[in-house]
Amino acid sequence: MESWFATEKACQEYLIKLRWPSGFHCPRCRSKKAWVRSNGLFECSNCHLQTSVTAGTIFQDTKKPLSLWFKAMWHITSQKYGANALGVQRELNLGSYRTAWTWLHKLRRAMIRPDRDLLSGTIQVDETFIGGPKEGKRGRGAEGKVLVLILVQGEKKIGRIRLCVIPDASAESLVPEIQKNVSPGSTVLTDGWLGYSKQLEKSGYIHEVIRDTIRVGDDLLPKCHLVASLLKRWLLGTHQGAVSPEHLAYYLDEFTFRFNRRTSASRGKLFYRLVQQAVAIDPVPLMTMTQNARGRKPNHNL
Repeated sequence: MESWFATEKACQEYLIKLRWPSGFHCPRCRSKKAWVRSNGLFECSNCHLQTSVTAGTIFQDTKKPLSLWFKAMWHITSQKYGANALGVQRELNLGSYRTAWTWLHKLRRAMIRPDRDLLSGTIQVDETFIGGPKEGKRGRGAEGKVLVLILVQGEKKIGRIRLCVIPDASAESLVPEIQKNVSPGSTVLTDGWLGYSKQLEKSGYIHEVIRDTIRVGDDLLPKCHLVASLLKRWLLGTHQGAVSPEHLAYYLDEFTFRFNRRTSASRGKLFYRLVQQAVAIDPVPLMTMTQNARGRKPNHNL
């Protein structure tokens, strides 16, 4: 990989092909005609806007060379269980842990396509709590933990998954997330929780409550439970559980990105997909990533 992207020019040419596969188009007027200035910027021949291939992407305003970003993306996608900020800092020889942390969070935001296909067919749905042992109420009303909705596609084998942070297990929280992730007409399997039974059929789904067809004590939603177990093991193993609730959703995106591509034999395809999506999303300033957590004590027990 390093031989392919050893220079800034090679990295820029790769980004150009991914960002504008059918040729340059101006982000302001959509004109397809432009020339390249001596400083490497594209100048639109129609409105004369000057732009770079990194403008409007997560690489915008970076002070580090693109070749280092490419090395980071290759390292992240080539690690079977992912990479934490300390590992990225060491691998890239970065002087700042904060830089490694910031880069990882920017890249996590590029791991999920906004226009990805919805799950379809037969979908198991359940929730799990992410968080260390705490005193207090247990079950769906537990306090001090983060509730995550798990959606798993597939009848026999596990297919694609979706993971969503939800505020509670009410129908008002559960059903909209299912609608965002599952095609109407799909069969949704759940337990007997009332939060599901109230609205799913009205929303165009075939809702099956499997508690009535399985003996007490059996694993009602085995695919969801397996995904929950793997997720918690990954958070504890790769990230040592040091994940704040404010950023958990992006760790879930990374886990989903890896899990849904677990059968890919080529790390190069994962790298390609990450770079492709990195030039397709808007910039993510550090302030945007930290403003929700400002003033709160980080929770390192997740």
